[in-house]
Amino acid sequence: MRQIRALRIAAVAAGIALMATGCGATGKSSTGGATSGAPAGPLTGLQIMVPNTAGGGYDTTARVAAKVLEDEKIATNPEVFNLAGAGGTVGLARIVNEKGNGDLTMLMGLGVVGASYTNKSESKLTATTPLARLIEEPGAIMVSKDSPYKTIDDLVTAWKADPGSISVGGGSSPGGPDHLLPMQLAGALGIDATKVNFVSYDGGGDLLPAILGNKVGFAASGAGEYLKQIESGAVRVLATSGENRLEGVDAPTLKESNIDLVFTNWRGIVAPPGITDEDKAKLIGALEKMHGTAAWKEALKTNSWSDAFITGAEFESFLAEQDKRVADVLTKLGLA
Repeated sequence: MRQIRALRIAAVAAGIALMATGCGATGKSSTGGATSGAPAGPLTGLQIMVPNTAGGGYDTTARVAAKVLEDEKIATNPEVFNLAGAGGTVGLARIVNEKGNGDLTMLMGLGVVGASYTNKSESKLTATTPLARLIEEPGAIMVSKDSPYKTIDDLVTAWKADPGSISVGGGSSPGGPDHLLPMQLAGALGIDATKVNFVSYDGGGDLLPAILGNKVGFAASGAGEYLKQIESGAVRVLATSGENRLEGVDAPTLKESNIDLVFTNWRGIVAPPGITDEDKAKLIGALEKMHGTAAWKEALKTNSWSDAFITGAEFESFLAEQDKRVADVLTKLGLA
């Protein structure tokens, strides 16, 4: 399912400042503690739901995780399926309504947190069973190979001259990482965020054709979703938003470009509410095993992901904190 909505987002200075200090940025990762209930043999019947379209960041992460789980004999025939819609909240409603189902999990991240508020979802991530935060990654400012913007300076000059004339595409709903990044970028550049023309696409799979077809002036999303197109030259990265440059991506950071902004996104996995302690321990144990494999470490490198692994109670606390911060920000922006 595809959901495209053109939005002109009204933002206030306080909201931008709060977003810069709270949403998207994560603390230092940890490996999490060992789980005494780790399964003795491979998990069977495991399902990983992706709450948006195929080809996006959630989808890529879920399928890479499933492959490692299967190849390393941690799970037998894990199934990945997509249930897209409303910025991830259709999938969120499904996971919350599957109370007690110890076989079902959902790949999620900052975008679903924001969408749960902007879409007025009755279901919230705080109602799920948090299992593990897996990765984090910086955002990327991207254009097509045919774009007139060859450098981040080219884009900044044009955007500051006439903000409303340049549409900004993102693969998440308002409140998600692809929305928060350009809003924070506007704030860092002194651009009036009320004039920013943000166009929301339901996942990276839907955003990619818009980038390639020059339907947006530029896009803000995770570079890992577009590595093939970046390597082929079809997509040009003008800058990335992490502390350091992305390996394999020939682009400066925003800070290197004299723009005072660092931003990272994160992804994790949750289960339905009400699962048994045994099922929770088995799922976390399987993810801990996956995290320790050479195959997962190679996947992190291949996809330009940063290890951000935490589990159980630590991830639960992190998720509650992110939920509150996003809710506070969107309320200040009049979007929640």
